[in-house]
Amino acid sequence: MKYIPDVPPEIFTLSAVAVGYLLLDDSTAIEQNTLGNWLMLVAQVLCTNGYYKALLAERGESNDETINESFDGDSQQTIDNHECQIQMMAKMIAALQREIDEIKRRMQ
Repeated sequence: MKYIPDVPPEIFTLSAVAVGYLLLDDSTAIEQNTLGNWLMLVAQVLCTNGYYKALLAERGESNDETINESFDGDSQQTIDNHECQIQMMAKMIAALQREIDEIKRRMQ
């Protein structure tokens, strides 16, 4: 992942503080809380996925191409896994869209 800069940890942390203050803007307390909770959820998803990948790699059970396989083409199992992930994500997107539509409906 190329989004993480190669800087000292203190600078990386300071950048998060700066972004946090920039996001305060003129938002209400409820808007700030909502955004903060959403960002914490994103962080939890990333942490959970990262730790689980590390666990699988430690056990030697990972099917993540970046950890256990050299690139020599996708195996059928990898392709099947990707298709399953795509279907699951499509269902999640549909559920999120329903939630968004419901919130919009309530706001009218």
